[in-house]
Amino acid sequence: MNKREELILKYAADLKDKFNIDADMELLTKIAIGCGPSIYNPDSSTVSSSDPSELETVKQKFLIRKLGLNDGPELDESIAMVMDQYGKTNRTKYRVVVYYLLTTHFGKASVY
Repeated sequence: MNKREELILKYAADLKDKFNIDADMELLTKIAIGCGPSIYNPDSSTVSSSDPSELETVKQKFLIRKLGLNDGPELDESIAMVMDQYGKTNRTKYRVVVYYLLTTHFGKASVY
């Protein structure tokens, strides 16, 4: 098992443990691949819910650019919802898991 496969299994376990979601492994794998080498870096593999610039990056580069959504308050609300679900005290919010939750929330799996 290579490093990417190990990380994808870790993300699937995180979805199961924290959200009680049985991940669509094909979609989860595609999102992980789409994140590229950032999943291997401890800093870039996570999303800081307390950093406004980080949340803006999720909105601009993922929701708008990648998923093709139009900017509006619902994007910020959906990011806040995912961060709340993940837990304010949880310091490890994996980017792939956040992107998976946002992708399924907006019904945009077809982008992958």
